[in-house]
Amino acid sequence: MNDPANQSSPKQLLSDDVKDVKEDDIDLPVDEDLDEPIEESSEPVRDVAALISAIEWDSTIVSDGTSGADVIAALVKRLPNKPGVYRMFNEAGDVLYVGKAHSLKKRVSNYARGQGHNNRIARMIRETMKMEFVVTRTETEALLLEANLIKRLRPRFNVLMRDDKSFPYILLTAPKQTDRRLAPGIFKHRGARSSKGDYFGPFASAGAVGRTINALQRAFLLRTCTDSFYENRTRPCLLYQIKRCSGPCTGEISEADYDELVSETKAFLSGKSQAVKTHLSDAMREASADLDFERAAIYRDRLSALSHVQAHSGINPQSVEEADVFAIYQDGGVTCIQVFFFRTGQNWGNRAYYPKADSSLSGAEVLGAFLSQFYDDKPCPALIMLSETVEDQELLGVALTAKSDRKVTITVPQRGEKRDLVEHALSNAREALGRQLAETSSQSRLLKGVAETFGLEKTPRRIEVYDNSHIMGTNAIGAMIVAGPEGFVKNQYRKFNIRSTEITPGDDFGMMREVIERRFSRLVKEHGTPEAKDAPAEDVEIDEFDDDSDAFPAWPDIILIDGGQGQMSAVRGILQEMGIADKVTAIGVAKGVDRDAGRERFFMEGKPSFTLPPRDPVLYFLQRLRDEAHRFAIGTHRAKRKKEMVKNPLDEIAGIGPSRKRALLHQFGTAKAVSRAAVEDLMKVDGISEAMAITIRDHFRT
Repeated sequence: MNDPANQSSPKQLLSDDVKDVKEDDIDLPVDEDLDEPIEESSEPVRDVAALISAIEWDSTIVSDGTSGADVIAALVKRLPNKPGVYRMFNEAGDVLYVGKAHSLKKRVSNYARGQGHNNRIARMIRETMKMEFVVTRTETEALLLEANLIKRLRPRFNVLMRDDKSFPYILLTAPKQTDRRLAPGIFKHRGARSSKGDYFGPFASAGAVGRTINALQRAFLLRTCTDSFYENRTRPCLLYQIKRCSGPCTGEISEADYDELVSETKAFLSGKSQAVKTHLSDAMREASADLDFERAAIYRDRLSALSHVQAHSGINPQSVEEADVFAIYQDGGVTCIQVFFFRTGQNWGNRAYYPKADSSLSGAEVLGAFLSQFYDDKPCPALIMLSETVEDQELLGVALTAKSDRKVTITVPQRGEKRDLVEHALSNAREALGRQLAETSSQSRLLKGVAETFGLEKTPRRIEVYDNSHIMGTNAIGAMIVAGPEGFVKNQYRKFNIRSTEITPGDDFGMMREVIERRFSRLVKEHGTPEAKDAPAEDVEIDEFDDDSDAFPAWPDIILIDGGQGQMSAVRGILQEMGIADKVTAIGVAKGVDRDAGRERFFMEGKPSFTLPPRDPVLYFLQRLRDEAHRFAIGTHRAKRKKEMVKNPLDEIAGIGPSRKRALLHQFGTAKAVSRAAVEDLMKVDGISEAMAITIRDHFRT
């Protein structure tokens, strides 16, 4: 290999979404002894970052005009008989497939044969123009790296986990030291784990987190208030009075006793619920023996609360303390994977997934690929139960054990309570998939109805709906919602803060012009102008996988404007100026003279305005789209207005950040008091120099 000092670091490569490595930069070594067995490293891999820093990166790119099996055959001769990950690219440089192998040479040789493959694999081989390889120390590392790359790159021919929602967790914050001790608290958390502390989960929904925290408050009496609220208490709040907090803010409980409550909470959420209950039971008996019945009653109430935690939700197994249950069901070319989470002996909820996968893949193949991606960024329980055996099940268990730094067992239960849990999850998967298929079928019929109603050449796949919201022109917001064959696509929603100073306050037409211009200017810049797709060559066999592309179209087929003829004129003018008026169909939706739902009038270019029958399903569908856009616009406007209402004048001063702002308010109480303070008084505040004090004074006096 080349000197590593002359190459980009593995972390840099992956952080840049695995950019192409130039052929001249890296030479692929040829393994002289191809029959030498690969030894598994005894050093565990804690996380993907540790994995990436430990592996050797080798890359080969072939792009001499050949494609398909010829490219792959040319590579086979140079490949080592070592574990690793390979990536297949098309002519445009898009990643087609990411795979792992115990032996790169043997696995890639299968593709080079060019025969005996199903339609999906054959099409993938034909489109391959180049390949890249990553040699790893072990197959375990290859499995973890493969899952990471699939989630980042989302290759077309891989099984893809469709999940745009993060899981909520319980956060038990770490103790902090400020002017006085800031006690740890228990909170609901979603998003990046930037706060210090212990995270427990995942929970299937925010509601499940809230219910669990409410029960844990009664069991462990930990605070749930914000840090600022905690620091400014001079007497216990209502939660202390109703015995849902121990009152650490005002010293109602000693630091040592509160630390013990925190330790018990951590132990309970870590799966040691029985040990915690035994400890509380022993303490209750001890207090009763000492005739301290008041203290015994406290332990009794806490035990009762713990029992409520473990009994309040759904099915709660007696023999399973911590586990995730996966069940897969396939029907109609669609796959549903139902996941149940069990922690501390209780059901923490469930969630259904609909991964994108070729219909020719078996349930075991889809489930195996799904599992490795699912735990790429989530903590693993000690036990994972599946509805059927997956390929590389033992290897996956080894990889998750190394990643989690504790033993992880993957099993397919055959009898008893554990099998009942799997059957329950499978039943839920079957029902969820039935509902999904029914909803998708209904959505497809409605989209076909839209095409017929408005005379479109094809059924729309992407509909964008636009609306504005403001109060007399203040805090003006433009909103865009998106709908497709599977319903609302919320990760595609966009909001627009109206920026133009030339728009008269309250000018809805001007606001809509700005929104449409900004939206489509960026669309053209990022995705270009849509052109007609070329017809496939006659000798290329097309299968259903090719038609079911996971790529949701960037360009809309229809844009719905919440407004009448005036709004439509503004939109058409912008689209004509940009030269894309013929690329998208614009439709205006205006309420009738009495603004009654059901009497909407529709406006299209080249057609007189018209209405739809009152009970037309397409009318109901369009009303639902418009109402969703209205809801999103109003909610965004209210959030902006609320932010403006609580805006502090100190935020407008250059050089005043959160720390200085906090110090000033702590010293003077309010921003108004700060505005009246003399320079000498301002300089007494920690972090405020003379120059900054003068800046503050001048800001309020100019």
